[in-house]
Amino acid sequence: MELRSLVIYGVVISGAIMLILSPIGFDLNPPEARTLLERFRQSRIFIRKFLCYLGLSSLFISLGLIVGVIGYHWAAGLSWLDSLVEASMILSGMGPISPLLTTSAKVFASLYALFSGLVFVLAMGIVLSPLVYSLVDQFKAKRQKGS
Repeated sequence: MELRSLVIYGVVISGAIMLILSPIGFDLNPPEARTLLERFRQSRIFIRKFLCYLGLSSLFISLGLIVGVIGYHWAAGLSWLDSLVEASMILSGMGPISPLLTTSAKVFASLYALFSGLVFVLAMGIVLSPLVYSLVDQFKAKRQKGS
């Protein structure tokens, strides 16, 4: 999958996440911030929430890596270190390292590669969602100010 299509999927997923979360009260950067102190406070809130989203994304990536390590250890019979290397390379999009000899290992590698693509898109959507939402919110504020 191309990087451009992954970024597009990430933006679409981030928009969907923010549409779901915004009625609950996850307003990242409201346009009402007028004074310098309010802008500074809003920036701190935005950074804190962005770091929370980054942590959530890291959690999903870590869970995906754990699934890969256990799967390669079980299905391919690799050592724990080799399983970690193999799962890391697949999850990062670099490709396999070790030759897979059994049918179960090949099936797992295929399913894990598909799963890794979804984990990457999910992680990018989570990381980009506060940024995209903040950008859209700023465009709305400028548009309202101009009208």
